[in-house]
Amino acid sequence: MIRFRVKELLSKLSFQRGERVRLEDVAAATGIHRVTLSNMNSPRGCNTSTDNLDRLCHYFGCQIQELAEYTPSDPPAPRLRAKKVSVPESGAEQQPG
Repeated sequence: MIRFRVKELLSKLSFQRGERVRLEDVAAATGIHRVTLSNMNSPRGCNTSTDNLDRLCHYFGCQIQELAEYTPSDPPAPRLRAKKVSVPESGAEQQPG
């Protein structure tokens, strides 16, 4: 699961500015809907675009790893298996198909 750290970044920015920064302020500055920002604060996370992530990194002046973190889900997702493809050895003649 991907967890967004918007709350932590809001708190840090509020401390730096000496005033409370609200989701409405971030929404107005970034053009990201307030509901989307609120959903990103949810413990379950949310599905958002890379454009939104780019805007938030720019607004907070942070790197992506400061904005989002990966937490393994329970149980782990099944791994996809690649198909084995037989490839003729180099120099071997191929039969017309």
